[in-house]
Amino acid sequence: MIYISHLLPDEEMQELLKNSELGVESIEFSISENLDNLDRTIETYRERLAKMGNPPLTLHGPFLDLIPATFDSMIRRVTMERFEQCYQVGKLLGAKKIVYHSGMIPAVYYRQGWANQVSRFFNDFLRDKDGLEIDMENVLDEDWRLLRDVYEQVEHPDFGLCFDIGHAHCYSDIPAIEWAEELAPYVRHVHIHDNAGERDSHLGLGRGNLPWREVLSYLPRTETRTWTIECMNIEDVQICIQSLLT
Repeated sequence: MIYISHLLPDEEMQELLKNSELGVESIEFSISENLDNLDRTIETYRERLAKMGNPPLTLHGPFLDLIPATFDSMIRRVTMERFEQCYQVGKLLGAKKIVYHSGMIPAVYYRQGWANQVSRFFNDFLRDKDGLEIDMENVLDEDWRLLRDVYEQVEHPDFGLCFDIGHAHCYSDIPAIEWAEELAPYVRHVHIHDNAGERDSHLGLGRGNLPWREVLSYLPRTETRTWTIECMNIEDVQICIQSLLT
């Protein structure tokens, strides 16, 4: 299953989704203001989805200022509350998956103990939950090993990893091919975009220098693994669709 991140105007999303089997990854419920006005946001977004033909849906969870690795009880409580709000929206709207960031910021958080703390957070968050897949995404993460360590310590069947190939390419000195090869057994969702290795440009595949064919050879689509195209304009999205389907 291929999803398109809802980074484009609704009219362009409708054009891409028309007569296709593509889905939508919504960023609507990653925004704190929308979560503060949740009932209205849900009602409005339902109407927007209907105009797109009610495609299959995944959600991108909230992430700004939220820290799963925190030791501060108040920050942890706020992070948990925001994650919970998005989770309940996912259940209500029939989403298949929710993607949450790992929250790792190198040079701010110590590597030692980080995976233990993040896995405690997700174990607590997922307690008594079922039926909605939760995938943790790399962003500024420099080392795939820490994500694997979290995965191995979260004891819940709905937990997996989201591998963002563009983030690995520009934020890590470890080649994206190694990330893909080593994390493949744990990756249930893949974010697709390209860059030149210098900044997170969210370009169409082939417009940067990411060796995307080699990377994706380790991450083929399966019944459980899905992809989301995360580009900022319709031309780049179309490039990615063509690249993935040919």
